[in-house]
Amino acid sequence: MNAAVYTLGCRLNQAESEAIADSFAKAGFSITPPSLADIVIVNSCTVTTKAEQKARRMIRLFSRSAEVIVTGCYAAVSPEEVAMLSDRVVVFSLKEKASLLQLASHLRAELDGGHTLRQGIDSFRFRSSDPFAFDASSFQYHSRAYLKIQDGCDNSCGYCRTTIARGPSVSLDADEVVRRALHLEAEGFHELMLTGVNLTMYDHEHEGLGGLLEKLLAALGSGMRLRLSSMEPDHVDDRLLDVLSDRRMQPHFHIPIQSASDRVLALASRRYSISHVSYIISRMREAKDDPFIACDVIAGLPGEGEAEFRETYDFLSDTGFAAMHVFPYSPRPGTALFGAPHPEERVRDERAALLRSLSVERSRGYVERQVGRTVEVLAETGCEGTTGNYLKARILLPGGREPISGMIYRGTVISSSPVTVSVSS
Repeated sequence: MNAAVYTLGCRLNQAESEAIADSFAKAGFSITPPSLADIVIVNSCTVTTKAEQKARRMIRLFSRSAEVIVTGCYAAVSPEEVAMLSDRVVVFSLKEKASLLQLASHLRAELDGGHTLRQGIDSFRFRSSDPFAFDASSFQYHSRAYLKIQDGCDNSCGYCRTTIARGPSVSLDADEVVRRALHLEAEGFHELMLTGVNLTMYDHEHEGLGGLLEKLLAALGSGMRLRLSSMEPDHVDDRLLDVLSDRRMQPHFHIPIQSASDRVLALASRRYSISHVSYIISRMREAKDDPFIACDVIAGLPGEGEAEFRETYDFLSDTGFAAMHVFPYSPRPGTALFGAPHPEERVRDERAALLRSLSVERSRGYVERQVGRTVEVLAETGCEGTTGNYLKARILLPGGREPISGMIYRGTVISSSPVTVSVSS
């Protein structure tokens, strides 16, 4: 019996999907592409209208040949809409998402007892609401390990449905985070990605993310690299920034700034100033030599006139981000800004195009200046890998040997198109 997990959205969704896929693999299912699967779990996203449109399109496609389980943020905010897409669709709310970790063993028992896959799904009654049950020890889709340490968000940004879908911020106990990280290290992983809905909100009223990283780095060996998923600026403090100088912290950072206009940020209920973002970036560059710093930016937010857009464009240009993930503003039902006046679609899309063009230019320049640098690269599939600053790269080993997936290699960047790392020994 074949199973697939199809993921839309953030790295947290990717981490949860890996745990779900791991549970199906351990129950004896073959993990295949969705086109070959008998059951497909769709882990959905609601961050934009396009994300929901893509989810609906893929759910309809998968349901032609497979039973489809839909979970994630889109399923949480629009369960009836999702359920109506096909009579082969079953919705699991976010509160029930962790139950999918037990579904695989239940289905295996049902199949062994002569029941059909659909009968097994319909008879499943277990419901778990533990947001930290996602504790994979093997990963089907990535060579690095993922560890979920936080969920939910206490902010109520004016454009965002994530708080509606995910609920308030919760954090995994620090000692449990360390235990799980040590287990993954013992399993042979050399790189660990920490994920959450709002990662920097981790235990922010006490030791914070910086305190957790101090404990992790003290416990883990010298060969374990750590990555952070997206870092919201409002809870990035000096303790966290100080930790980034440890050589095991990888030089790739992603900051959702959304706008560089303080006026627009205030209208969107973002809880930081652009001067604080500038400070964060300067400290990151003090901690790492030419780190890859990316950002999210939304074109056409309510309140963004030509002057506010120019503020944003000039800041992004002058700051030298290595990449920008540009989203045209998408009014989301249930949010504070839904129905608020905003730039017309033509203007919004023109601004998004300008920002994307700037991103392409800055990314090209960043990649080109990596030539001649010594880097570490995590081997993934075949001769492909990912550098510490998160560039996809070809790995050239002496004698034409093929890299071992999951291993870290050290070499010199000899080409930028494509990025190629030559390892001398």
